[in-house]
Amino acid sequence: MIQDGSLSGERFRPRFIDLFCGAGLLSHAFKSVGLRPALAIDLDKKAIQSYRNNVAKCAEVADVRAVRTDISADVIVAGPPCQGFSTLGRRDPQDVRNELGLSVLEWTSALNPKIVVIENVPGFLQSHWFDEISQGLKFQGYETQVFVLDAIDYGAAQKRGRAFTIGSRVGRVDMPTPRKSRPRTFKDVVLNRPIKADDPMHVWPTPSALAMERFQAIPERGGKRDLILNRPDLCPQSWHGLIGEATDVWGRIDADEPSNTVRCSFLNPSKGRYIHPFENRVLSLREGARLQGIPDSWVLAGEPTPIARQIGNGVPIPLGRAIAKEVMKALTREHMAETSYSAAA
Repeated sequence: MIQDGSLSGERFRPRFIDLFCGAGLLSHAFKSVGLRPALAIDLDKKAIQSYRNNVAKCAEVADVRAVRTDISADVIVAGPPCQGFSTLGRRDPQDVRNELGLSVLEWTSALNPKIVVIENVPGFLQSHWFDEISQGLKFQGYETQVFVLDAIDYGAAQKRGRAFTIGSRVGRVDMPTPRKSRPRTFKDVVLNRPIKADDPMHVWPTPSALAMERFQAIPERGGKRDLILNRPDLCPQSWHGLIGEATDVWGRIDADEPSNTVRCSFLNPSKGRYIHPFENRVLSLREGARLQGIPDSWVLAGEPTPIARQIGNGVPIPLGRAIAKEVMKALTREHMAETSYSAAA
């Protein structure tokens, strides 16, 4: 009987390397479907500590531009910085971080993995950096595909679009099939699952007196517009001419809907719709982590602001797992074909 992609019944566990690994959300997703992390690299010391505490001990503080040739892997996954491409950022084409993604080509050239997965914001696909990486992968012999997916379609209780550029030398990697069930909501992942009182990540900033007054004046599903209309005394003069503009800032989350994108700044109500649906506070670190699919067993390293950055920088784990499953299927097909050929010979 064939089990786990092996004619002998032995478990097939390909190895992967994670570049720009952050706290390890994408690595956790790949590990959960049977791949083994061989190396993870990031410059953020606290993120690496979180990775080592929660995913695997193979994480190192290092510059991705220093390519390693003393290691092998079947897969390389990479999440280059997105600040230069995100609609939520400055979208500066001169941002020096934009070119870091090109280092992935040096790794693939040196290590010759079977599959490479590069994730970023959808805006990345309109950049010349994407064109260079895509053409570089094709030049190295990879068949390339691009998927633009929303995390709510794959089990995350969060609206978050991500672009996945996949290069393969083992045949096509299929696009993950979206879930047919209704999207998961804030209520599903936060309100219906009580958080332990002693959870060290169930913390949030203490609001100032002004912030507390604003919280108290914002109704369910309300936001900045309600403050301008109902409590103009709590609003700076600069707000009054902006009533028709985006109202997600200083907004309460709708408990019956998925949340908006959990940014690195979700502890700040002026950065988005990050106020608790009913309580007069912003999300806690644990609540933000749950919206990203991070297990409650994880405790991230650092102070609240660096922890929020680790949470917001990651790929929602349910979305990452959907991609990882398809990568594992492609690797398993190739492994089975090789094993069958060897047995026949």
